[in-house]
Amino acid sequence: MNLLPVIMSGGSGTRLWPVSRSQFPKQFCELLDQPLHTLTLSRLKKYGPSIVVTNKKFQDLTESDIRKNNFSVEKVLYEPTSRNTAAAIALVCRYLEIKNKTDQIVGVFSSDNHILDESAFHEAIEVAIKSAQTGAVVVLGIKPDRPETGFGYIQVKDRAIGTQNATEVLKFHEKPSLQVAQDFLSAGTYFWNAGIFIFKVENMIQHFKKFEPEIWNQLLLLKNDLSNLNQIFITLKNISIDYAILEKLLSPELMCVTCDIGWSDLGSWDSLTEVKEEYKQLQSADQVQVASRNNSVHGLVNKSYSFVGVDDLIVVDTEDALLVCKKNESQKVKEVVDRLKINNPKVTESHVFENRPWGKFEVLSDEAHFKSKIIRVDAGQKISYQSHAKRSEHWIVVKGEATVILEDKEIIVKVGQHIFIPQGAKHRIINSTQSVVEFIEVQIGSYFGEDDIVRYQDDYGRDG
Repeated sequence: MNLLPVIMSGGSGTRLWPVSRSQFPKQFCELLDQPLHTLTLSRLKKYGPSIVVTNKKFQDLTESDIRKNNFSVEKVLYEPTSRNTAAAIALVCRYLEIKNKTDQIVGVFSSDNHILDESAFHEAIEVAIKSAQTGAVVVLGIKPDRPETGFGYIQVKDRAIGTQNATEVLKFHEKPSLQVAQDFLSAGTYFWNAGIFIFKVENMIQHFKKFEPEIWNQLLLLKNDLSNLNQIFITLKNISIDYAILEKLLSPELMCVTCDIGWSDLGSWDSLTEVKEEYKQLQSADQVQVASRNNSVHGLVNKSYSFVGVDDLIVVDTEDALLVCKKNESQKVKEVVDRLKINNPKVTESHVFENRPWGKFEVLSDEAHFKSKIIRVDAGQKISYQSHAKRSEHWIVVKGEATVILEDKEIIVKVGQHIFIPQGAKHRIINSTQSVVEFIEVQIGSYFGEDDIVRYQDDYGRDG
């Protein structure tokens, strides 16, 4: 099947706070049985190697997911800053033009959508590919199951669900009022705009030249090796692909495949709660309700939750933040995040854990006189060869067998064994085994920030 999937992986981490954060957006969170980013790449792997477009700050998360799941990815394009979807799509087109692939059919997909009926999804994509081969830009329209005010709508000529042909697009509609959304649902020819679309690269390039020449002309300055990508990208206009291109096209240049694929953008705790409860994925262990009903918990493992005399609540608990909201009010979580950004911005940005390309660490205690972490190094991975100017470290291995390099000397450290890393000493830990290595790190010194590090060698390009 001649389709190159392009996965758009952005996000501000506000709507599903406190699990989602600006440095750890929802596509990487374990909201379902697997992160949405993993599920998306798995769903699209049948089409062959993909392209991922994401922000530079998500590089570790992206590359870790690709490596752990052995996904076939042709290229990851890292944006230095957010410039919305038009700039991202134009960048993909310019990259493929440089690679002499302008006859390629491309499908654009969000990394944070949930799709229940994958069979119907792939059938809809097949119809869209057929239409895109004739020169059309083809959008997917999702059959609405409720009067939703949080989505844009696509008005089409016929319903066309279950047919082998795309239908004409009559008009795009912004997020409607409740009454208008109810009218749309009754009419049957209005479909949710899921932000999924398929096109031939050469056709999209022509649309950019016609409707957004400023964006395209800037990207023509992009060097073949992409070495000036950062300088070029920050100059691009901040505009969505819908406003820039799609809403300016008329049929037959723009077509729609209407479908019923069990799609959700999981854009709020209400929508996620519905999905998890419907498919029995909502954690319910250690939950007690006394004179209470219809309360839902997204909580921590091995922690008990109890409700007394309250109804219709959603509780979201993380190590450093707790959210309690009334059901059908979770769209207002963004307002909570906006206020926290003023008084406590750290809790909106990152968790007590951080992912790295080699694994993950979690802060256990952070005091003025010491800091402790539990660090997990994935099989076959290694941390950078590094030193710290303001702290020493004690490591005790609690799982697996580690190879420690200390001032160029190799030392094997097994479970229960300890090693001391003096202040200023060059060191790294290597996991040469087929299972995770875990160790407890205790830092002693005058400063414990992650920026107190000098890298001398790094497998992930962070040295220098």
